Amino acid sequence: MKTLLLSLVLSVTLTGGAIYDFKVPGLDGTNIDFSKFKGKKIMIVNTASKCGNTPQYADLQKLYDKYKDKLVIVGFPANNFGGQEPGTNGEIKEFCSKNYGVTFPMADKISVKGDDIAPIYKYLEDEAAAKGLADPVKWNFGKFLLDENGTLIATFSPKTQPMADEILKYLN
Repeated sequence: MKTLLLSLVLSVTLTGGAIYDFKVPGLDGTNIDFSKFKGKKIMIVNTASKCGNTPQYADLQKLYDKYKDKLVIVGFPANNFGGQEPGTNGEIKEFCSKNYGVTFPMADKISVKGDDIAPIYKYLEDEAAAKGLADPVKWNFGKFLLDENGTLIATFSPKTQPMADEILKYLN
């Protein structure tokens, strides 16, 4: 019984901080090191430049500007849904900067679904499943929110606007 209890405690401890183990290439040529985000909430969003939800970039930037002392947003461009992110990393970077003034970290284009899912998204899906949240990545601009300790606290549908009360309640 003690061994089982110890195993459970260790597994929770080890998986709880795993987001901080990730380093991913960024669109700006640097690595995005999630360990640098300890003590802040983290919102992870899969993005696309040619989606009906693309205008959310503007409100993601507003959210980032307003709460950057306690929140970091990381965008992950992905071409998994409807071929709506066909561009190269350079084209995506230029699009985000020119059209929406994006200054929050943007990762290189990845896969957020399927057999070639990026490890960070596999981790996020597993964390969501452990909380009973099935299939959290349904379309572009799905959002994961992690607390200051790196624990997943909520997921939001692609239609949930970044400045919605549903999200802001975790930041105020």
